Amino acid sequence: MNHNYFVYILTNKNKTVIYTGVTNDLYTRLKQHIENINNRYAFTKKYNCHFLIFFERYQYIQHAIEREKEIKGWSRAKKNALIALENPDWKFLNEEIFSE
Repeated sequence: MNHNYFVYILTNKNKTVIYTGVTNDLYTRLKQHIENINNRYAFTKKYNCHFLIFFERYQYIQHAIEREKEIKGWSRAKKNALIALENPDWKFLNEEIFSE
């Protein structure tokens, strides 16, 4: 059985704030962040982090959770470097996900 789990990073329009999360459904989770469905006090709502700039795919949830925790423990500079490796222009990837 093939599973897909994702570690993802969102940012705000000005790319001044970033948020790292994990999900098994990137499309639905991104939509929830944009619509602020889960919690009106959520970090992503407060800072308007609705723009996907990075994601990694994993087969096992344990690996995705470990990676999320690892990234969350990093400095902002290290997170920026990770994003720049895969997405040097920090292009918003929402349309890529929503068009699949």
